[in-house]
Amino acid sequence: MSLLRRLFRRSGGQPPGAAHLALDIGTEYAKALVFEYDDGSATVTGVGRRRQGLSHMQSGTVADIPAVVRNCQAALDEAESMSGRSAQKVVIGIAGELVKGFTTTRTIERRRPDSSVTHSELERLLEAIETDAAAEAQRTITWETGLANVDVRLVHASVAAAGIDGYAVSNPVGFQGRHLRISVFNAYAPLVHLGVLESVVEQLGLDLIKVVAEPYAVARSIAGEQVGQSGALFIDVGGGTTDVALVRAGSVEGTRMFALGGRAFTKSLADRLDVTFEEAESVKIAHARGEDVEAADEVRRIINEDIAVWAAGVELVLEEFGHEGLLPGRIELCGGGAALPEIRAALEADGFAPGLPFARRPQVSMMDPDAVSEISDETGLLVDQQDVTPMALAYQAVEAAQPQEPLDAALTRVLKGMRV
Repeated sequence: MSLLRRLFRRSGGQPPGAAHLALDIGTEYAKALVFEYDDGSATVTGVGRRRQGLSHMQSGTVADIPAVVRNCQAALDEAESMSGRSAQKVVIGIAGELVKGFTTTRTIERRRPDSSVTHSELERLLEAIETDAAAEAQRTITWETGLANVDVRLVHASVAAAGIDGYAVSNPVGFQGRHLRISVFNAYAPLVHLGVLESVVEQLGLDLIKVVAEPYAVARSIAGEQVGQSGALFIDVGGGTTDVALVRAGSVEGTRMFALGGRAFTKSLADRLDVTFEEAESVKIAHARGEDVEAADEVRRIINEDIAVWAAGVELVLEEFGHEGLLPGRIELCGGGAALPEIRAALEADGFAPGLPFARRPQVSMMDPDAVSEISDETGLLVDQQDVTPMALAYQAVEAAQPQEPLDAALTRVLKGMRV
């Protein structure tokens, strides 16, 4: 980026209707959406994509900062050229196996149930929850990396639920009762993963609105009335990772990611068919579209074997989620890798996830970009499941622009006090 452009971008504030950016740094592609925010919704006016090199990303995380910055800049330039607008502020997604999203719940028994819940009482409980969550994230990531004293940072947090004596409330302040219960969703990541994204944003000359765990963003963009109290599982099959989010009772309860996605399927085809990676990618895409390919039976056999391993990874994630209650009988798929018909077939098979506590036999469907809340596409280029994630990141900008709910405002004050 030129110095002139950096100076131009940083001169002055953003007027109403200013252009913003959603940046999805995937293993296969860097994707940029320029969108205009106005009164609680957004319109995408520019789309840009740049393919990542094989060494640029590893399992959803940045492996070569200068190369990724170049790819993101190219995608941004394409999106801005299409839009005719220059974007200054950005929402960026974070992915990878070590990005951990989970809900922490605490219930306290109040000594004076006939007194009203106060702001200070609420904030003490939120601080205790955040202390527990930070310790859990530290333990989990330390155990998975095998490294002591790994620097772990909070990515984002939001209140998932609150209640008094079993009665659900949106703000417990002023209520009487004995049992005060609060649930908070937190996403944590190693400092190295979070820091590299901040470095990319800085080198692009952008202002960061927020970093958000991608499965959380996808679930939030579709959740609410469309999911309702019955809940859903959201599975994003990307190039380097598969991201899973659990929504129950209208709230995101947990997110998990594992390092297996479309690139692994391509590499397997390349190795076993003795072709280049690019040729194998073309075969995979043609197969996903239902087109005739050479050695079709062999291609199907290789993909089915790989999908069996992938499905086992999904089952392991669902086992973790299943400890806390029934799993929703609805699975929503997105991501470029989900285009393979074997993905959906594996999830619909009789032998999938035996013994897991599904509320009913899972119904599997493919997510459509039109389902993303409050985001419209003026370009006509966002048409299938691989476009859902960048649109979901744009939705996060819409959410960030709204006034905070009282509980989330209290949580923000607590986190500032804790210097998290």
